[in-house]
Amino acid sequence: MLRLIARKFLEVVLFLLFITFISFLFIRLAPGDPALTILNVDELSVSQEQIEALREEMGFNDPLLVQYGHWLGRFLQLDFGNSYATGEPAFELITDSLPATLELTLGSLAVMIMLTLPLASLSALYRDSWLDKLSRSLSVIGAAVPSFWLGLILIDLFAVQLGWLPTMGRSGLSSMILPSLTLGLAISSVYLRLLRSSLLDSLGEEFIVSGRARGIPEWRIFWTYAFRHSLPPVITVFGVSLGSLIGGVVVIEVLFAYPGIGKLIVDSIRQRDYPVIQGYILVMAITVFAVNTGVDSLNRYLKPELRLKGGGV
Repeated sequence: MLRLIARKFLEVVLFLLFITFISFLFIRLAPGDPALTILNVDELSVSQEQIEALREEMGFNDPLLVQYGHWLGRFLQLDFGNSYATGEPAFELITDSLPATLELTLGSLAVMIMLTLPLASLSALYRDSWLDKLSRSLSVIGAAVPSFWLGLILIDLFAVQLGWLPTMGRSGLSSMILPSLTLGLAISSVYLRLLRSSLLDSLGEEFIVSGRARGIPEWRIFWTYAFRHSLPPVITVFGVSLGSLIGGVVVIEVLFAYPGIGKLIVDSIRQRDYPVIQGYILVMAITVFAVNTGVDSLNRYLKPELRLKGGGV
């Protein structure tokens, strides 16, 4: 157990060092000058001497490895730096925006589950029926439609034409419906096809045939054995596709002007706000690593044979 904990800790350290260094390198190589953001040259008249003096003071003229070392030293002290655009601590900006993104993510996952679970289950139980063909057609259409285009259609229908829902902002439950529905519908197509395929494979296993031969009720066979056996592939893909889900949240937040971490990072990229961008990448890297670790643990719980292969963990 101690060896496993030490290995996981080493993996986390190496993973974070790699991600932070690569992101730090690419951010600094991107066109644009953060000194212009700090001096607010769009509204104030600033000389070239002032810009160069600020670049020297902020260490922008130092080699990239030196700049990364300074950033890493501050990070080890839990200091992400201050935003170049607002002067506020970057960590506070991220944590203030994170709850809105979590709300939107959970809302979209709820929509996805409410659509995927019944449709995939009925498609697997009634294979090649009209319901199965309908659900497969919907999944193909959903995979082909971009999320931003679907969001524009929903805005036009429910906000412009019917006037039922707000189109932007975060002003309560009603403002979450359209963005959650948009992202939930966009990701449902992937998991609908995956869960259906996994359920069909599970229903063809020998232990399912044996259960039927023993007279176990069909509903119990499906929900207690086949459904549980079909979950690990779906959970694994969810962990792998978490980055795509986060990317989808960014698009939807910008489209609906939802004040989450996605909109924050888009604004920060436009303003070359390095501390906020670097903090965002770090937070997302830790989130992805934590989710993948949780997915691995959940798969080991659902499939005992994985625990045996992993040395009883």
